[in-house]
Amino acid sequence: MATDRPDDGDQEVSDDAYVIEDTGESLSDFQPPSAEEGASSAGRSGSLEPGADALRQENQKIRDQYLRSLADFENFRKRSEREKSEFHRYANLQIMKELLPVLDNFERAFSHVPDAEGEFAKGIELIYRQLADSLQKNGLRAIGEAGVPFDPNIHEAVMREEDPSVPSHTVTEVLQKGYFLHDRLVRPAMVRVAVGGPDRQQHAGSGII
Repeated sequence: MATDRPDDGDQEVSDDAYVIEDTGESLSDFQPPSAEEGASSAGRSGSLEPGADALRQENQKIRDQYLRSLADFENFRKRSEREKSEFHRYANLQIMKELLPVLDNFERAFSHVPDAEGEFAKGIELIYRQLADSLQKNGLRAIGEAGVPFDPNIHEAVMREEDPSVPSHTVTEVLQKGYFLHDRLVRPAMVRVAVGGPDRQQHAGSGII
């Protein structure tokens, strides 16, 4: 029995089939779009996103604000660490000031003890030495050297004497020691200063011992 078959010329094309139209052009005839055409195309594409530039500007603004905040925080952290270090370094300043008169009284007592070899004098000196060593371990430094140029930053001249044998403005005697706590002046030294001698140029030397 004959079966009706559609003629090949009448065969329907499937929806999934791709049809390539042959225009007769060769590969050498193909020309890529020019730069002007590409820019025009990019402009048309950009015009599809009118808020892109605004978003980029907003993103840059947020980034700048973040970097500034980060820098401010870093500066604050360093400043806090520096202030904390300064606080611990000079936390004993007040108690040091209160103990200086005790050191002064010990030294005055030694200058009036007739018998430095006695047991009592040795005991007093031992107590003084323990106190002075403890304060020095915590940063206390004495200013008590004679024979150095007068320095108004660390000396307080309370007496003057005519002495042509030494250069003028020389510390000839320390009447009361001055003190530093680390590099901060706690109390200037009270000194006697010679005048009337030859002038000399100021030279380096703070008289700190």
